[in-house]
Amino acid sequence: MGKRVAVVLAGCGVYDGSEIHESSAVLVHLSREGAQAEVYAPDVDQMHVVDHVKGQPTQEKRNVLVESARIARGNIKDLAKLDVKRLDALIIPGGFGVAKNLSTWATQGKNCTVCKEVEDVLKAFHAAKKPIGLCCISPVLAAKIFPGCELTVGHDTECEKWPYAKTAESVKELGCKHVNKHVSEVHVDAKNKLVTTSAFMCNAPIHEIYDGIGEMVKEVVRLA
Repeated sequence: MGKRVAVVLAGCGVYDGSEIHESSAVLVHLSREGAQAEVYAPDVDQMHVVDHVKGQPTQEKRNVLVESARIARGNIKDLAKLDVKRLDALIIPGGFGVAKNLSTWATQGKNCTVCKEVEDVLKAFHAAKKPIGLCCISPVLAAKIFPGCELTVGHDTECEKWPYAKTAESVKELGCKHVNKHVSEVHVDAKNKLVTTSAFMCNAPIHEIYDGIGEMVKEVVRLA
């Protein structure tokens, strides 16, 4: 029987939900590893809705669970119904929805709060010593909840290739160890069973991002 892995989404679309390419890569790599993905999302309103052509917020209102169902092809459950005892691991792809809908990182940075259901699920997997995989911006959730953990969001020096490198400084300010890694690499915090990779925090070709997420998924399944 393959490992059962919970994949938690934050909506649909890079600017206000889960990053679609990252989410898809996670699901494809889990399938390749012979693991069974179970997709979840919180039944809450999005912080806002962004027109992805204009890059501007609109007056629309959308629900995180309903939007996430687009990526899951409708096969999704309310995060409130997740039972950690049935599952072997947890993965959360990135996208601004992590910083807007699963937490308030987008507006408050390191002083953010994490959505209670998301925090409860992360703590439950951590307490059960089951692996957690996080990519792109989602490692900040671990930085906020597990003081002293080790993770990567890529590099800590801002440049054209690493436009979001200041995130690494915020992670350090939360008392966590940030480890610089290339987009194709992962960092494994063996003590906390955390596997992180930078994905779209790096301005890299999409196939390199896809491969880095593959390494993250492989490690999560190996640790499960």
